[in-house]
Amino acid sequence: MSRYDQGMITRRSVLGDAHVDRAEAGKSSFDAPFQEMITEGAWGTLWSDDTISKRERSMLTLALLAATGNFEEIPMHVRACANTGASREDILQAFMHVAVYAGVPKANHAIKLAKQTFAEAEGAAT
Repeated sequence: MSRYDQGMITRRSVLGDAHVDRAEAGKSSFDAPFQEMITEGAWGTLWSDDTISKRERSMLTLALLAATGNFEEIPMHVRACANTGASREDILQAFMHVAVYAGVPKANHAIKLAKQTFAEAEGAAT
């Protein structure tokens, strides 16, 4: 199996078919090379490696996104935790690490985004 094909399988298992289908539908000739690169590299190599669990990868990813101030991706990865096994407690622990090692304001904002994402999910479930 190609790295791209493995990446699509892993990407769908983590982010869900609906998310990936929307991303694929929005892909253009301009960003197709970028989409191929992240599908092969992030999803086909990193996320497909079984050295650590997808739960652990979710926690690392959320902590890194928050620590580096890349907040726009946090809701997507919080939603993905439903597929990776990372619990709300795991998410909070990741952000608490961010508070200690990267700064309270970044962790505070990440927690706010996670709470909003949880509330949206609960609203959609009712």
